[in-house]
Amino acid sequence: MRRFALIVVAAAAAAIVITQAEAAEPPAFPRAGLVSQDAPLRGAPRDTASLQAQMGRGEALEIRAERGDHWQVWDYRRERGGWLRKSQVLLVPRGEGAAAELLSQLRLTRQQFGTEGLGLGLAAAYVQAATPAELAGAGGAEALDAMGTFAERIADRASVPTARPTEGQLAAQMDVAARYGLKFEQFEAEDGRVQVCYDGEVFRRLLATPAVPEQRVRAALALTRPDCLNPRATVREAEARDQWRQQVLAQVDAATLAPHWKNRLSMRRASVAASLAFAQARRGDAVQPQALAEFAAIVPTELTEDDQAAYADAAMRVNAARWLGSSAAARDFGAVQLSLQPGADGERCVELKEAGKPAARRCSFGQVALASASLNREGRALALAVQPLDGWRELWVFQKGRDGWRIDVMPPAPAQPGLGVAEFAGWVPGGAQMLLAREFRAEGRYRRSFEVVALANLATERQSPEPALLGAFQRWSDPAWRGGSPMRR
Repeated sequence: MRRFALIVVAAAAAAIVITQAEAAEPPAFPRAGLVSQDAPLRGAPRDTASLQAQMGRGEALEIRAERGDHWQVWDYRRERGGWLRKSQVLLVPRGEGAAAELLSQLRLTRQQFGTEGLGLGLAAAYVQAATPAELAGAGGAEALDAMGTFAERIADRASVPTARPTEGQLAAQMDVAARYGLKFEQFEAEDGRVQVCYDGEVFRRLLATPAVPEQRVRAALALTRPDCLNPRATVREAEARDQWRQQVLAQVDAATLAPHWKNRLSMRRASVAASLAFAQARRGDAVQPQALAEFAAIVPTELTEDDQAAYADAAMRVNAARWLGSSAAARDFGAVQLSLQPGADGERCVELKEAGKPAARRCSFGQVALASASLNREGRALALAVQPLDGWRELWVFQKGRDGWRIDVMPPAPAQPGLGVAEFAGWVPGGAQMLLAREFRAEGRYRRSFEVVALANLATERQSPEPALLGAFQRWSDPAWRGGSPMRR
């Protein structure tokens, strides 16, 4: 593999410094160095000297001379010279064995949070010092993996609600990362904060190297992060993006992974497959039932504490899409019949007939799953699953009153649609109550509830975070719901 294919961010500043330093005589000076901690560049070898610039950890310098406890340095980016304390500069090793030493220093830096800028400088120096064979082998893959990890950590730190990416140490880290060619994008998250994301170029190149399975799955998961998807993407852009995400995840062989990495890969694959299933159903194409199969591959006992949020997200996305692809266009319950009719401007309309006469009708641009319809024993209430958005499924409740049939919509949560499911879980004998299960994520918080709902006003009479704590769920929950809903995980 050609050398330039592996120099991904190319350490443009480090490349200039290291190349010029190595070619110079005598051997002591000049030579390359990296700022090891945020430090002031002074105009003289004194702490009271004038401030020339504020140097960030990881910046590349050329060391030209020494005086006492100070190095005289030159900053090629600013085209400015000055003095730094020796304790604030890490000399870049050179000569035989330099690449191995840099890789060792990189491994140590990777374990220390807050040293991301220095780690990027070391990775860039390794790219320059390593031979083509080393870059094409395990060392090159490790350097790329470390670079991507540092970039993700900087982005995650910048995404914290209280973060100030233009101030302090965080600003210095992002500036250093930008100098090494790393690019970041910003999106508005659902909770109102700004989500900063690394664009993933290093991880893309890592997947083209003979990386070990853990490095490959880490790269694939980083490239397919759901919180780094552009929320303003059009429908076609979102589908093309999800197809690409599915292809990236397919490049990882799950059989060679440790159990917790297998789980993370299965969760991401299930979520992406659910999104693609919704896009396929919206176009009227055949839906591939891959999401449930991927979700079934997850081993809950191997989930780590950090995986719980991703597990809940995957469960909701898969659950929202589990009725997609059902081919039922009509349902006959005897006295009551349901049919799906085309509406205006691409809408789908559900028509309920009683004794062959139209009794109720409601239209939606979402996916209406007639296969999910369930009529209670008294024949006066019917539940139907409808998915208007990717990851969001509502429950339509048809009820017969004195004035005929009416239709109510029960959303997963009284909030802006995001990620959530409201689903029918069973009928309580007597025709006055229904069992309802809800799960949603709103403003970064998760909630799952199992409820006994009064049909008269659809008010919740009893609820619990676990179905086993409600006697009605123990006695009257629907067998199909118990056996098929991911909410029962």
